[in-house]
Amino acid sequence: MKKLINDPATVIPDALRGLAAAHSELRVDFENRIVYRADAPVSGKVGLISGGGSGHEPLHGGFVGPGMLDAACAGEVFTSPVPDQMVAATKAVDAGAGVLHIVKNYTGDVMNFEMAAEIAAAETGVEVASVVTNDDVAVEDSLYTAGRRGVGVTVLLEKIAGAAAEEGRPLAAVAEVARKVNANGRSMGMALTSCTVPAAGKPTFDLPDNEMEIGIGIHGEPGRRRVPVAPAREIAEMLMTPILSDLDFKQDAVIVFVNGMGGTPLIELYVMYHEVAEILAKSGVSIARSLVGPYITSLDMAGCSVTLVKADDELLRLWDAPVRTPGLRWGV
Repeated sequence: MKKLINDPATVIPDALRGLAAAHSELRVDFENRIVYRADAPVSGKVGLISGGGSGHEPLHGGFVGPGMLDAACAGEVFTSPVPDQMVAATKAVDAGAGVLHIVKNYTGDVMNFEMAAEIAAAETGVEVASVVTNDDVAVEDSLYTAGRRGVGVTVLLEKIAGAAAEEGRPLAAVAEVARKVNANGRSMGMALTSCTVPAAGKPTFDLPDNEMEIGIGIHGEPGRRRVPVAPAREIAEMLMTPILSDLDFKQDAVIVFVNGMGGTPLIELYVMYHEVAEILAKSGVSIARSLVGPYITSLDMAGCSVTLVKADDELLRLWDAPVRTPGLRWGV
């Protein structure tokens, strides 16, 4: 294992110290491993919290700031944060308008966020709403989930719901927008290599040089099948066919998100985007906006995922709204 770390046991606190040093606009609670926007809580605004296992950077800590999240809780690598972290974050960002929890559909995340919402409400009376993302069309009832996994849609949802909260919308309205994004989004990913968790010191799974995994999860969970390595054109078809079969995207324009899993160069992601755009054009699907890059990663895994979200005028306006975070920034 070759990694730029000091010790596998201190990767997360070391990374959080680096994040804090690089971004003075953030405030980091090192004891609870929570990243806050420096001005939280923001008076009159719904607070947005997300979180999950570390190793998916910039998700979630890199999406804290105006226009997106108010706080993010960092768990151990590929392991859910604990309820105490989420309770502390919920209390800290509540400014009287309530708090929205954005949760990827993994068993530990869902359970711990539910417990945190109950505790925070009981102790402080804060109103908490939760939205669970479950956009992965690859498999049902996977290793870590009951139902579909929450993956790429989470990034787009955090951006769009964050913009709705910045407008001063009430909690129920922000949650409604978030659920709308999730309902209108589908994703699927693939891997060329495994990832290596620092504490394990070896690849999570064995993937021969001449094979790739289609439908992989962001923690290295197995997908639909293993097939011989193929050109980008064929890989795009393998990902897009299940997505387009699962939801009718022809009625609205779409936001297209081609995501890198951490070990894939941007040049290859643009090759993939071109192939995805070609497939959409042939399918009669209109592209309204695009995002290309490593935004929800799996440590050093080589591979990519594709996410489509049907976007009406309201969602596009919220997508275009200003955002200022370490991982996503425009309009400011």
